[in-house]
Amino acid sequence: MPHGKPAGIPCVQLLPDYRCALFGNPERPAVCVSLRPTAEMCGANRDEAMGYLSRLERATG
Repeated sequence: MPHGKPAGIPCVQLLPDYRCALFGNPERPAVCVSLRPTAEMCGANRDEAMGYLSRLERATG
């Protein structure tokens, strides 16, 4: 997504099983490569992780 990804819109590289299609490839954007998820960010399950992302989007949007 050369012009960035809007909040709430899945990345075009997100596979059906929620993995990144570019993981490990040189084409992967620097912002993704530099992301260092924490336990707080990931939560105990996908719902908790999505809640964290939603709060982050509201706080920075």
